[in-house]
Amino acid sequence: MQQHREIKQKYPDAILLFRVGDFYETFGQDAVNAAGVLGITLTKRNSGNPDAMELAGFPHHALDAYLHKLVKGGYRVAVVDQLEDPKAARGIVKRGVTELVTPGLAIDDKLLENGSNNFLAAIHYTDQGLGAAFLDISTGEFFVAEGTQEYIEKLVQSLRPAEIIFQRSYQKKLKEQFGQGVFTYTLEAWIFELGFAAEALLKHFQVHSLKGFGIDQLDKGIIAAGAILHYLKETQHPDLDHITQIQRIEKDDFLWMDRFTIRNLELLPTGRQPGEQTLLQVLDSSRTAMGARLLKRWLIMPLIDEGKIQRRLNSVEQLVLSPDTLQPLQNLLSGCGDLERLASKVAMKRVGPREVVQLASSLGVCKDIKALMEVQKDAYLSSLGAGLDPCQAIQDKIAMELVAEPPALASKGGIIAAGVSEQLDELREISANGKGYLEAMQKREAEATGISSLKVGFNNVFGYYLEVTNLHKDKVPENWIRKQTLAAAERYITEELKGYEEKITGAQEKIAVIEADIYNRLLEQLATYTRHLQSNAQLLATLDLLAGFAGNALKYNYHKPVLHKGTALKLKASRHPVIERYLPPGEPYVDNDIFLDAETQQIIILTGPNMSGKSALLRQTALITLMAHMGSFVPASEAEVPLTDKIFTRVGASDNLSGGESTFMVEMNETASIINNISARSLILLDEIGRGTSTYDGISIAWSIVEYLHGAPGKPKTLFATHYHELNDLETYLPRVKNYHITNKEIGQKIIFLRKLAPGGSTHSFGIHVAKMAGMPPSLTGRATEILKQLEQNRDEGGLGQGGPKEQEGKEHKGMPSVEAATEGIKKANAPHLQLSIFDTHTEVFDEIRTALNEINIDELTPVAALLKLNQIKGLLK
Repeated sequence: MQQHREIKQKYPDAILLFRVGDFYETFGQDAVNAAGVLGITLTKRNSGNPDAMELAGFPHHALDAYLHKLVKGGYRVAVVDQLEDPKAARGIVKRGVTELVTPGLAIDDKLLENGSNNFLAAIHYTDQGLGAAFLDISTGEFFVAEGTQEYIEKLVQSLRPAEIIFQRSYQKKLKEQFGQGVFTYTLEAWIFELGFAAEALLKHFQVHSLKGFGIDQLDKGIIAAGAILHYLKETQHPDLDHITQIQRIEKDDFLWMDRFTIRNLELLPTGRQPGEQTLLQVLDSSRTAMGARLLKRWLIMPLIDEGKIQRRLNSVEQLVLSPDTLQPLQNLLSGCGDLERLASKVAMKRVGPREVVQLASSLGVCKDIKALMEVQKDAYLSSLGAGLDPCQAIQDKIAMELVAEPPALASKGGIIAAGVSEQLDELREISANGKGYLEAMQKREAEATGISSLKVGFNNVFGYYLEVTNLHKDKVPENWIRKQTLAAAERYITEELKGYEEKITGAQEKIAVIEADIYNRLLEQLATYTRHLQSNAQLLATLDLLAGFAGNALKYNYHKPVLHKGTALKLKASRHPVIERYLPPGEPYVDNDIFLDAETQQIIILTGPNMSGKSALLRQTALITLMAHMGSFVPASEAEVPLTDKIFTRVGASDNLSGGESTFMVEMNETASIINNISARSLILLDEIGRGTSTYDGISIAWSIVEYLHGAPGKPKTLFATHYHELNDLETYLPRVKNYHITNKEIGQKIIFLRKLAPGGSTHSFGIHVAKMAGMPPSLTGRATEILKQLEQNRDEGGLGQGGPKEQEGKEHKGMPSVEAATEGIKKANAPHLQLSIFDTHTEVFDEIRTALNEINIDELTPVAALLKLNQIKGLLK
């Protein structure tokens, strides 16, 4: 317990898993927390004592099963192991922390998702902006960036680190930025110093300057990266040779999407709703874990360089046109293991024999893919193939030294192949055939001496011996050594028997030592190939995604987009890639043509019924633009996509109640972010701006936004979906604003959404029809129809002024009813129902009518009697 207290003082905020014999024990509050998360029994040592300490534990072999549950529960866990053999120890066995596991430093497969990175992030706050670094210790990927708070927030939302470390004095600020949903850990201020951080990076990478990584000018980013390396050292992670480079994330290298856009376009799963349908799921046809992880980065950081995009598109096209190459490539990729994480495990000395064999098998796949790609006509595919290195020497060594199907753990034994070590083979022979050897020796000696009753025995005192009965002891050779005399026999040993005993007694232990030595030497040699393995992983991941894009194009009828430096966005027969994929079987997606440019049709005002598909049309325009910049084919028969530097969306409504912000405040924050960051090459999608406030304020704001965007420098392309039909007037005096609507067809009291885009504005939103479809009571929807008719009548009587809100300044907005007119309209619509209010104020009359109605026997009531009774009731109301 003294050992426990000393270690706990060093790691006060971690749960200590304290090895005692064959168990890992937890004590005190650690035991309470562990018992709650793991569902194990909580007991007390010296339970009769009211001050007794809580205790909870589990068998040491169950560590992997329980460790990941604690880390998933958001705990830091320090594993305290015995540092010496208890048999050889004098006094208390030495113990120490052998590993500190946190959510951001997970290495075990049970703590990781194959298709997702597990980043540890560090954030450095300054008055001039923020620095950030992201490390996935399981793959060795290390990124650094710096910029505004908005930029860093976007990176955090996109890369989704499992843990964030930061300077202790900024706890309040970080909580305001990211809320309670992320695991955080604070560090002392002295760690966030440029000199300390730069020295840590130079020492780790063994370089004299950071210029080679292109980050030498990113002081804030360097400090964040240095904090990560310090954190790794403090958490007992000494083997970091797989972290071989650090990459700069430069905002201007990628198509910019703010965090609102990433959320609004539903690019990534949020985990908040079961059965989420996202673009990532639709595009992910990867065959490898490396490819699945890379796809997320391609999705949230699409290229903006025309040459690089075109290179990807051409490669996808080549694979689409070469199914005899595509199918074999994908089949080979399916047989490839996670080289990236296997390489990291090798460097950290945490790789098992079975994984090493899988690594060798993956290198064999590299060899086959290399041969397949190097003969391709496409230059990019050919270069990717040429870059692959099968590492034939280490591949052959693994095949020669390890058995074909080894156990998962080296400690299980039986991992080294026959023929690698003569001593090992001999010991295995002795261990496996010891009984036969002894029987052969007994038979041979019996024949040589003539002692027919000779037998070989064993005891713990003398070991192996030859036993001769007194009847035959005169036949014993002189070179036998007598060890024990019994009443009826004598026991002897020989040099041969003693030598064999020395071999067989410790054979298993010696086998384990020799196998471990051979295996460790193999891993040391394999570790020298870390860079080659990581390079192979990156090349295979890229090939995996290009093949996946080609497979999607063939399977889902996607076509190659044409990227250009002009301004016109032309989409023919475009479709929403996500909605299309999840439609019921047999139901076709209604495609649409979309055109936007800076000269003639810069802004589209899109109106139409509720549920008609306005939001889907907006999103598919953005998603197709995004897919094109990723290098993917797109769901359209033809697509001309201008190089786009930013995509902004303001779609949907949501409250930020915890932050004290209403729906309207959230809407205005997101819209302000768009207005303040637009450029000539931006694509802007606005859906129902202004609906979070009153009708007049909403229309005024929406109208002003359209005017502002129309006159903005560069004339950014905009799709503006709205319920405010009054905005259709903008087309009459803003030359680059065009009205479109989503068509529908009314049949009787029903409405059919045709989901087709057509020129011209719509004057009806059909909200009441949607309410009926949702199951609202007929009485409610009927009443709503009456009020709507009266309001529309008042609006029509008012007429629609010219020039819009700017020319109506100081006057009542025409085209919509005034507050007084609306109130009067509702009162008029209420008039037929005023008679019913008498039942609330004239209770006696109500009681009489109720009594009369209760006395009626409807089954026996004739039509004439019914008329008379109705007249009687009517008389009571006068």
